[in-house]
Amino acid sequence: MGRGGCGRAPSASRSAQAQLGAWRRQEAAGGVTITVAMAEVEGLLSVDYEVSGKVQGVFFRKYTQEAKRLGLVGWVQNTSHGTVRGQAQGPAARVRELQEWLRKTGSPDSRISRAEFTDERKVTALEHEDFRILK
Repeated sequence: MGRGGCGRAPSASRSAQAQLGAWRRQEAAGGVTITVAMAEVEGLLSVDYEVSGKVQGVFFRKYTQEAKRLGLVGWVQNTSHGTVRGQAQGPAARVRELQEWLRKTGSPDSRISRAEFTDERKVTALEHEDFRILK
């Protein structure tokens, strides 16, 4: 899956600073000090992914809402050749957690044979407002 394989989904114009501001507000309220530290120290990361195996018809896309729990933004969709592809953006450590989930966990009925990650890059601004399931 090369650069053209994952493509770009429609993106939003939210900045990384807006997301970090939300984390800082939560921190001030006694919330997510660790998340703020990860985002500020490690920076924001974007990665495209494609997962192969038994990943369609098993609620795999729905279960990728794990990304929301991790505070990530991006998108996920089925492909015409039986895989699931997408993009995730957020604090580097949280993106790494999602990568591990995509490699080893998935939905309960899925059988992951391969997870590829491409176009990994540091970003200064998030390109999406939330994590969306695309059709």
